[in-house]
Amino acid sequence: MPELELYRGTVRPEWVDYNGHLRDAYYMLIFSFATDALIERIGLDAATRSARKRSLFTLEAHINYLHETRLGAQLRIAARPIAHDAKRLHLYLEMFADARSDPVAASEQMLLHVDTGGPHAVAFDPDVAARVQAFAHACAALPPAQYAGRTIALPPARRA
Repeated sequence: MPELELYRGTVRPEWVDYNGHLRDAYYMLIFSFATDALIERIGLDAATRSARKRSLFTLEAHINYLHETRLGAQLRIAARPIAHDAKRLHLYLEMFADARSDPVAASEQMLLHVDTGGPHAVAFDPDVAARVQAFAHACAALPPAQYAGRTIALPPARRA
């Protein structure tokens, strides 16, 4: 099974900067739309979030900007889990534009399941945990996430 497709959309005029490119902040917005769709898919739809007082919060997010993305580009986001435990989901997302087979951006995120009454971290409810596990199992045979685990750093200076 391929990664889970979570979002499709078009780069809007208000999302484009002075260089004619998708603004950096809108990449995160689009990845956020995809994580919203994932929340629904794992059983945390609006009714469940309200009734159970549960949600997912983003603890950390990294974005790799790989190729220019311009006005009108047709976008899709595919996602897969990197890892998960009782209350966290380490998620990897790739953004594709038009007919490109390689991603134009990638995001790695750490999501935390919370009781919104606190808020404080809590274990996934059994039905949600089962869906997270099924998602992980379905993606287990995929190759490693190409842009995950990167850090921001300058290369070490060479000694003369």
